[in-house]
Amino acid sequence: MKLLIIQPKLEKHIEQLKAELKNNPDIDVVIFPEGYLNENIRKACDLAKRYNTVLIGGHRRLQERPKDRVIVINRMGEIILDRVKYSTTSFAVVEGFKIGNILCDELIVQGIKGDEYNDVDLIVHPIGVGMFSKGQFEEWIAEATKIAIKYKTMIIGTSHADGSFEDTGISIPIAYCIDKDGSVVFISENDVRSRILNFETKEVLFKVKV
Repeated sequence: MKLLIIQPKLEKHIEQLKAELKNNPDIDVVIFPEGYLNENIRKACDLAKRYNTVLIGGHRRLQERPKDRVIVINRMGEIILDRVKYSTTSFAVVEGFKIGNILCDELIVQGIKGDEYNDVDLIVHPIGVGMFSKGQFEEWIAEATKIAIKYKTMIIGTSHADGSFEDTGISIPIAYCIDKDGSVVFISENDVRSRILNFETKEVLFKVKV
């Protein structure tokens, strides 16, 4: 299974996702940040079906609170997981793999919440904007590593390439992959290139930003 981990800029529409799908036709799964889809769900479903690719990340219902939600869309353009932030962690079988999601600061606030975490192959961690300090960056990587070891699962996180927490003006874009034994597959700090990860071999290929 090949996973494309992207760090798009914040945008109203999802043109960067469309470009990534067009430029990477052999990808099985695309992982993107918290809230990236906004309310462009129908378009995202159409893209998943058109490019025969699974989409995993976050979207928003702007009139609701909390507005952020996890989403998983399969190759047929069907939504197979849609969970509101801070609720019980949900899991879905994707391409034969059991996959769950931790949405942004759920990593710190609640971690894995619930009891369906046995035999999980992958936890996806969509993050909104980058880290507001080096200390936060290190804290989140450390916490993700603990989860990987505790649940014996790979965990992958990615944030937007821009934006800042509560308009602080500070943002350190982050993307990472920690293997189930706690070893680092990659950690990205201020490097917003897209990456292709071979799930089986752990090989990482960097892509030119589109």
